[in-house]
Amino acid sequence: MSDPKPGVAQVLIADDDPTVVLLLEHVLEAMKRPYETADDGEQAWEAWQRARHPLVVLDIEMPKLDGLEVCRKIRAADEQRATFILIVTGRDRAADLEAVLDAGADDYVTKPVTGQRLLARLKIAQRRMAVDEELRKARWLAGIVETNLALQHEINNPLAGLLGTAELLMLDAKERDEFVEQMEVIVEQARRIAALVKRMGELRDPRTVPYAGGSRMLDLKEPT
Repeated sequence: MSDPKPGVAQVLIADDDPTVVLLLEHVLEAMKRPYETADDGEQAWEAWQRARHPLVVLDIEMPKLDGLEVCRKIRAADEQRATFILIVTGRDRAADLEAVLDAGADDYVTKPVTGQRLLARLKIAQRRMAVDEELRKARWLAGIVETNLALQHEINNPLAGLLGTAELLMLDAKERDEFVEQMEVIVEQARRIAALVKRMGELRDPRTVPYAGGSRMLDLKEPT
């Protein structure tokens, strides 16, 4: 397997045909898309697990693991279909092409291939990937909105009851000249929760920030 080209390898080329690999390299360099190559299906699967490339170009016939098997493995691990898979195949019968799509490939190109044909398929892949990314972002935003509405509904009612009861108890305690510091803490924290729920409802451009363990969380800090 070759070393990744400069920059993050966005494309994985898996083909044991040096002519096809060379064509793909020229096309991707013209498109300024960083890539790496694998000589067989096993190397391709290992490389994808390591880098999760957004675009994978697979030859259908490779040593160790064929392109269809690699395609199935990627699809099984890539539940969001974040990787676009282009199959290069020398088979052009309807049943063979159907098998390519059934394995989870997004597109295919049949041999013999030319630089122009590869460029056209990769540009199509690039446009499809951009559209898919926008759709994923839209679904994510929709999920945030739906979650916010559910949380506001489920939290606001009991929170209002808690806050109202705490304030009544605090007023009652003050009238009797009793110590109310703990009750003031309860009221203060309840108001903080209410302000947080309100900010969640006002989110228009949700952003995430780093959190423990390398994960990320919604940024709900008060605007500065």
